[in-house]
Amino acid sequence: MPCMNPTTPLPSLAGRRQLLTLATTGAAMLVAGCQLLPARHGAAGDPVYRRTAANHLYRKYPERIHKGMLPPMLYAIGVLEVMVDTSGRVASLRWLRAPSHAPEVVSQIERLVRQAAPFPAPATRTGYIDTWLWDRSGRFQLDTLTEGQLSG
Repeated sequence: MPCMNPTTPLPSLAGRRQLLTLATTGAAMLVAGCQLLPARHGAAGDPVYRRTAANHLYRKYPERIHKGMLPPMLYAIGVLEVMVDTSGRVASLRWLRAPSHAPEVVSQIERLVRQAAPFPAPATRTGYIDTWLWDRSGRFQLDTLTEGQLSG
């Protein structure tokens, strides 16, 4: 590994912060697994609709939402793509990262999404990708609206 040249100036504080932000964002995207996947025809990616859909799910299931910061160890994490037609019906579900160790969570999430329909009707068929953060209690938060996670 080459040694750093002592005459090469270090990036400014602002430059180091920008590099750290880029690295952190890239790592978060890689862990979430949703932004780095190639887009399909009609693939989900509407960030505005993602927030609309997340708020809709929170209104539908207030008793299922984990209040406050999530515990350090979650039971399951899954990344789900939901396509919604112009009437707000769920057109399709596709797991980008299913919690394979917890198949009961997969079926519960799918049931929650389908039963929450109709979603607010988009102008065109659209969709979104969100990460489901699932606690052992059966309560959840969506990454879009998460209150964070306790360190452990």
